[in-house]
Amino acid sequence: MRPLTEEETKIFFEKLAKYIGRNIVHLIDRPDEPYCFRLQRDRVFYVSEAIMKRATSIGRDNLLTLGVCFGKFTKTLKFKLHITALEHLAQYAKYKIWVKPTGEMPFLYGNHVLKAHLGRITEDTPEHQGVIIYSMADVPLGFGVTARSTQDCRKLDPTTICVFHQADVGEYLRDEEHLT
Repeated sequence: MRPLTEEETKIFFEKLAKYIGRNIVHLIDRPDEPYCFRLQRDRVFYVSEAIMKRATSIGRDNLLTLGVCFGKFTKTLKFKLHITALEHLAQYAKYKIWVKPTGEMPFLYGNHVLKAHLGRITEDTPEHQGVIIYSMADVPLGFGVTARSTQDCRKLDPTTICVFHQADVGEYLRDEEHLT
């Protein structure tokens, strides 16, 4: 387990900024105890510094996971967020979308969010912006990228895609062997 390099940190924070903006500061400078991001086998983990210091006694080959996995770097140094980061992303999200009960299951099966399933959307959400998708009961379901801005979504017909699917909590069941 090692700290992220400058290039990895830049790529990782750019990806996080699409979803939570400047609230990245709140992830690191927490009032309860300091947290940090560490890299282990191309995966980025969010872990408290106290636990990280204790884990230094475990060899790299024996350490499988530590803390919350935020995502992984591909071979081409692109970063892919995992659904395991949803709890932290939802806490500090800038832009949110709520789907109607009829749109929850299609989204949880990996489909995009259609205009017909859109319940509410944060005002002034730009196009191609990272958003957190909630049920109408404020339960975070996943995250995605807007296909249209808030103003454009109001004028669309019901079968048009409003949010491109990126990850959802249904992945825990569909891809459980790949999430570890």
